[in-house]
Amino acid sequence: MKAADLPLHYNAIEILEHNLATRSSKGALFSDSRSLTFQQLSAEVNRVANALKAAGVRPGEYVGLLAHDTPEWVICFFATLKIGAIHVGINTLLTPEEYDYILNDCRARILIVSEPLLEKIEVIRERQSFLEEVIVLGDPQPGALGYKQWIDGHPTTCATYPTHREDIATLNYSSGSTGQPKGILHAHKDLILTAVLWGQNVLGLQEDDCTFALAKLFFTFGTGGNLLMPFSVGASIVLFAGSPRIAKDVMRQINRYRPTIFYNSPTGYAMTLAIPDLLERYDLSSLRLCVSAGEALPAPIWHQWKETTGLDIIDGIGATEVYHIFISNQPGHIKPGASGKPVPGYEVRIIDENWDDVQPGEIGNLILKGESIALSYLHQYDRSKRAFVGEWLFTGDKYWMDKEGYFYHAGRSDDMMKVGGIWASPTEIESTIISHPAVVECAVVAKSDQSELVKPKAFVVLKDNHPATPELAQEIISFCREHMAAYKRPRWVEFVDHLPKTATGKIQRFKLRGE
Repeated sequence: MKAADLPLHYNAIEILEHNLATRSSKGALFSDSRSLTFQQLSAEVNRVANALKAAGVRPGEYVGLLAHDTPEWVICFFATLKIGAIHVGINTLLTPEEYDYILNDCRARILIVSEPLLEKIEVIRERQSFLEEVIVLGDPQPGALGYKQWIDGHPTTCATYPTHREDIATLNYSSGSTGQPKGILHAHKDLILTAVLWGQNVLGLQEDDCTFALAKLFFTFGTGGNLLMPFSVGASIVLFAGSPRIAKDVMRQINRYRPTIFYNSPTGYAMTLAIPDLLERYDLSSLRLCVSAGEALPAPIWHQWKETTGLDIIDGIGATEVYHIFISNQPGHIKPGASGKPVPGYEVRIIDENWDDVQPGEIGNLILKGESIALSYLHQYDRSKRAFVGEWLFTGDKYWMDKEGYFYHAGRSDDMMKVGGIWASPTEIESTIISHPAVVECAVVAKSDQSELVKPKAFVVLKDNHPATPELAQEIISFCREHMAAYKRPRWVEFVDHLPKTATGKIQRFKLRGE
């Protein structure tokens, strides 16, 4: 599928509303708070769309959504698109200062917020130059309208604004794995393009599927995989407002709603594997396929999951700048440890500093082009120039390719280290450490020794039944020496309770480098 295949005037509300003709009574979404058919969902979308228009929201204006994964998130998302406004998906795990930056940066006049998150907005409300109205998903609060009262009396029909397929539909702020978040704008065409190119053509989503993602909806991996892609084929979704870090709660959701596709991060799969008697306590038989993204999936975790559950994990790499996954393994064509091959519809290269293609096996910079790629960052001219170079997106990822055309992640550009004059990939070292039976997860960063020479340092999270001792640290170092080139082994092992991560599961190595 190409953008030119779409009508010139295309609104991504069609991803939802095309289901009304033949499956209006089918269950569209399931959650602990309520479940809705496609018809019920569409009717409430129209009520919210009318409420937004009554509040004075015009096409092209920003509407902020700071909410947990509930039916109201989905409803407000599609309502914003339907009237031609721009949806701003906001991370629910940020600080008031970060919300202050985002809301002033995008100049949203209306913010829809989950009641438990309202207090973080109240403390910055007086500093907001543009925010005029707050709608709370819950009971009315001082200075905030309640959602039910806000939409009360508005009709269940609403005309769709005739957006151009290249009009902006969404604004997402990057998860900040390297610091300050970047506002990334996507057009209506991008949403359906990624739904077709990866969700349909690679993952093979069908109408009888039901998806469940631990990547939250404010993240494009969550919006794409657990909303746009399933709805594009009439599949159902499961929403989970709880924490993805509590693996037992996640497994209970699978038992209750019986999804067929499960999206998780490498850390999430490792945490699930640490549950004693996993298959005796939880029934995973409804799942036909699992998906991983956010960080490269280490081969040991892939093999442990396969041996334990019998299920394949489809790993890939995506970016908010592209909206979703652009390199991926495919069902029946999986190389554990590899990100896969380029998704048809995207052109991918690995280049050196002179923009020449490197040879197979050599590490270089990953760049790509495709029709779903954003054009720039909002209000960040200098960073935009460095990332968006002509048709190409400079991803900031280091990669290498094998002779069969599979791509392997070697780390972020600022994560790579030269040890003894030779490039070393933190991803490779981490994969080896994770295969040690005492380790749940780890992160490797560069550290200078007493001679100011760069060496690897590992931050390690242990399984519950393994004490953090100096002897175990030395055992892990020796284990690495046995299973990889000796120069790559970590010189230091520090045991930690958890690793700093973004809300999407990416390890924030810059925080570890500063420790």
